[in-house]
Amino acid sequence: MNIHKLARTTPASRALIAARRAAGLGESVVAEQLGVDRKTVRKWTRRQQLEGPTGLHDRSSRPTTSPTALDTAWKEAVLALRRLKLTQAQIVKVLSLSNSRTQRVVASGGLGKLSALEASIPDNRYERSRPGELVHVDTKKLGRFYRPGHRVTGNRAVAGLRGNNGWEFLHIAIDDRTRLAHAELLSDEKGGTSAGFLRRAAAFFSRHGIRRIERVMSDNGPSYKSHDFRDAVAALDAKHLRTRPYTPRTNGKAERFIQTMLRLWAYVRPYNSSDERAVALSPWLVWYNRQRPHGSLQDRSPVETLKLLRRDNLLGDHS
Repeated sequence: MNIHKLARTTPASRALIAARRAAGLGESVVAEQLGVDRKTVRKWTRRQQLEGPTGLHDRSSRPTTSPTALDTAWKEAVLALRRLKLTQAQIVKVLSLSNSRTQRVVASGGLGKLSALEASIPDNRYERSRPGELVHVDTKKLGRFYRPGHRVTGNRAVAGLRGNNGWEFLHIAIDDRTRLAHAELLSDEKGGTSAGFLRRAAAFFSRHGIRRIERVMSDNGPSYKSHDFRDAVAALDAKHLRTRPYTPRTNGKAERFIQTMLRLWAYVRPYNSSDERAVALSPWLVWYNRQRPHGSLQDRSPVETLKLLRRDNLLGDHS
């Protein structure tokens, strides 16, 4: 059991108390030597004599018996009513219980918040069987800066002195099967820009052996609804899939990759400017694709995974 942070004694010092008493030192002498009172010396000496070394550990302060505690049937009744979304006040009235008893039961059952009563949405986890079968695309807006901002300094007043330097847009594409990823920092997220990025991403995947992209998944942003992007997808002879409205988890691999980039690239260190951050993007992508172990890939990198799939003839060109 953990020792209270304000405790004057520990199992080691309690053993020392018992040992010095066993050696013949008086209670007052031992108490003075260890900076405790005589009652404490007497307590731990007696515990050690009756229970041995195990008696020197802390015990739970919970009482052995609780005569006024609700029995199991009453607790189940409280929780059953709570799962029906009754408020605690309503449960008190229905079961004629006290507010404190009802609150303790509801809290211990993990149903204190209304969110706990909502049906949880199962994780939409899936993985395509071969590279190129599905490529996720997305964008993230990042502010341009010429000095470290509040994320680094912690001082929003200083960050406000940066001026309006505009925005740059991180475009990403990630293969569903291998997590091989391509990213670029571009000036906007318009349809033509997104279309050009998709063409360059397809060329990147092709250089790594994924010569065919069968499906492209995006959210419902305006750029992905544009004629330019539609034509770029058609030129790849691919099918365009869109996420359901307000359901970003459908495109979860793109969302997760962006969060990884923010954590391990964009905000991993105090860049002096957004230009310095942009220079760090290319080597970061090399590290991500070739060296970073990925849990869902059995701790292999995307490129290592591609090599294994190439050996098993599971690349997207089906050759």
